[in-house]
Formats: sequence, C-alpha cells, structure tokens
Amino acid sequence: MSPSNTERPANVGLREAFAFWLKLGFISFGGPAGQITIMHQELVERRRWISEQRFLHALNYCMVLPGPEAQQLATYIGWLMHRTWGGIVAGGLFVLPSLFILIALSWVYLSFGSVPAVAGVLYGIKPAVTAIVVFAAWRIGSRALKNAWLWGIAIAAFVAIFALHAPFPLIVLVAGFVGHLGGRYVPDKFAVGGSHGNGARRLGPALIDDGTPTPDHARFSWPHAIRVLAVFTTLWIAALGGLTLAFGWTAVLTQMGWFFTKAALLTFGGAYAVLPYVYQGAVEHYQWLTATQMIDGLALGETTPGPLIMVVSFVGFVGAWTHAIFGPHALFAAGATAAMVVTFFTFLPSFLFILLGGPFIETTHGKLAFTAPLTGITAAVVGVIVNLAVFFAYHVLWPEGPAGRFEWPSAVIGAAAAVALFRFKIGVIPVVLAAGLLGLAWRLL
Repeated sequence: MSPSNTERPANVGLREAFAFWLKLGFISFGGPAGQITIMHQELVERRRWISEQRFLHALNYCMVLPGPEAQQLATYIGWLMHRTWGGIVAGGLFVLPSLFILIALSWVYLSFGSVPAVAGVLYGIKPAVTAIVVFAAWRIGSRALKNAWLWGIAIAAFVAIFALHAPFPLIVLVAGFVGHLGGRYVPDKFAVGGSHGNGARRLGPALIDDGTPTPDHARFSWPHAIRVLAVFTTLWIAALGGLTLAFGWTAVLTQMGWFFTKAALLTFGGAYAVLPYVYQGAVEHYQWLTATQMIDGLALGETTPGPLIMVVSFVGFVGAWTHAIFGPHALFAAGATAAMVVTFFTFLPSFLFILLGGPFIETTHGKLAFTAPLTGITAAVVGVIVNLAVFFAYHVLWPEGPAGRFEWPSAVIGAAAAVALFRFKIGVIPVVLAAGLLGLAWRLL
C-alpha cells in the first residue's frame, strides 16, 4: 500500500525488499528504458523508498558505467537501503529469473527452431525488435536532449560510431569532457537531470530523501574500498583460473569467461551499446553462433524479463551447444553451464562498480561538476542507440546483404510495431507478441 503524500514511508526491512526485487525480476520487461521506468514508478512515485533527485543521481552514475545500467541501478538502490547484501539481492534477483527463462528458450530454439511455426514467430519478432530499439532511443532522447548542445553531442556520437567507427569508450570520454566544459562555461545547458525528467519533482517525503544524510555504510573509506576490490579480484581469478585448470585456456568456456569479462569492462552505454561489441566477438571472431542466431537471440531477449544484455546467456548456450563441449550426448548441460558462466563474468564487474564506487558517488549528489559530464555522456548514448537501430534494420531488411532481396514483410511488421509504440503507446510485450503472430501468419501463408 502506498503511503500518503504527507507521510514519510515506514522503514523497509530486507525481507520486504527481497520480495519486491524478486517481483521486479519477473516484471522488468521493455529493455533498459522500460526497466528504469518501472523502477521509477515503483520506488520513487508509488513506494517512495528514494527521492527522484537521489534516484536520478544514481541513474546518471550507472549510465556512465560499462554494463547494464538498469541492473546496476537496482543494485545501487538495494545497497543504499540495506548495505552489501541488499545490493547483491537486488542485482542478483534482477538477473536470475531471466537467466533460467532464457536457458529454457535457448533449448527450445535449438531443438525446434527449424519448425515452421517457431521460425515464423521469430521472423515477425525481429523487425519489432528494431522498432523497439528506435523507440528506446526516442524515449531516452526526448528526456535527455533538452537543448541544442545536447542534441549536438548525440549527433556527433552517431556520426563518430556509424561513419568513423570510433570505439565507444573514446566517445564516452570525449562526451564526458565536453560535459565537463559545458558545466563550467554554460552550466544552465548541462544542469539537466537524468533520463526521467528535468529535475526532481516533489512527490512527498521519501525514505531516502533529498536531504537524508548518507548512511554510515555508504560513506567512502580507503580500507573498505581496498577490501571490496580484493574480494572481487579474488572471485574473478578463482573463477577464470578454475576454468583454465579444468578445461585449458583455449577451451570454449574459458574463452567465454575472458571475452565477457572484457565486454563487461570495456563497453559503455548499457545493452544497446554492448551488443555490437558482442556481435563482433561472438559471431565474427570466435564464431560461437551465426549473425542470424544473434538476431534471433535478441528477439528472444526482448520477450523475457531482465536486462536485455542477458542475450549473452543465449550466446553462451548456443556456442557451447554447437561446439558440443561436453560431448554429443550432453548438449543441454553444455549450454546451461555456458549460459551460467557467461552471466557470472558479465555481471560480476557490475556489482564491483556499485559496491566500490557507490560510497564516492554518494558524496557528489547535487554537485554540477560531477553531474554535467554524465549529462554529456547520456546525450552521446542516444546517438549510439540510433546506430544500433540502423545496424539491426540493415540485417533484418537485407538478411543476405545489400545485393540480396529486400524483406518487405519485415518492413511492414516493423512499421506497424513502430506505429503501435509511438502513436498508440502500446507496451513492448503486446507489440512483440503481435509481431510474432504476424510473422507466423506470413510464414504459414
């Protein structure tokens, strides 16, 4: 039950928080934009566990980190409310339901994907996914690009990654530097909030309000930072070292652990920015799966709750299955093991960034010198998401390359999905389901 607008919410125990984070893990559809919207509605507007200003400050930090910003935001809020275990519970439950669902869907895909009905559903979902990526760019852009300066950063980021093939970390650094300069010389242009508004709205007192002092566990100290770094480094070395000892350095599982560690550390901007890097490595370099399978995996990822970057568990499952790493009679065991390995290495750094960096970030809320660079980076991310939409559209509409046939049914389904999202504000899941039915009807006819 929501508290009244004049009352401060009652303190929330870890058990109550556990129930909410578990529920969120099953309802967090819609990619990063949709998941952040759900958390904003539940935690800021309805339950008022955290104020909008503190929510946006945490979101801006998560936007600059490599990895899935929605999962990191959940981890941050869980940690702020209930210390380290609160962060682990919030971040872990954000991922686990999606992992188990995707393991099951990956098995269905590889076992029955050639069945006309399944192929038809996927044929319809893929153009809808392209429309969803465009819609995500529009939603984030409409909230983040509040003036010509920020529009300029977004356009420059798109040109840099699309035409110049600039690495995304470089784009992030340049955008952050531009934001730093903007905060110094034109502060009114870079004082925009995160991706959910133009500043904090007053919704009544929150459990963690604008003026609530930073709790003791969230205060920065070097001994604590060193302990956190040591624990996570030990976990990573033990996991990768164990895979190397068990299977060898060149084995599929070991290389997956190494590759997805790099993906987690070297890619910025959330799932939509990570996917081109994953595509390049998993499809072109390691050849764990084909380009078509990668797009099919993204289509499956859009139909499940949890972070969109959970498509990496599909990549791991397919790679281990097709390489039969445990032999031809243990394909499911190989795929499920690889999915869990890939998920572990993808999300381990996300927990590190929050538990290590969170105490420092808590000392900076309300300070333009810190938020202005993040505002610039958020604008650049919009340009990168548009680039990803172009990437998907090309592979969906011309699956055989520029000299091949144009898939006009995919174009019609994608256009219909775009109209449903933009004009009629229909949710992502109904759009995906309807597109799957249209694809099925087309293939059967």
